[in-house]
Amino acid sequence: MTPSGTSRAAFTLIELLVVIAIIAL
Repeated sequence: MTPSGTSRAAFTLIELLVVIAIIAL
């Protein structure tokens, strides 16, 4: 596993959560 891949995956999950939160609001 590469740190870049992990970070990218984490960022993607965070972005999805943020988008969902904004839509929910």
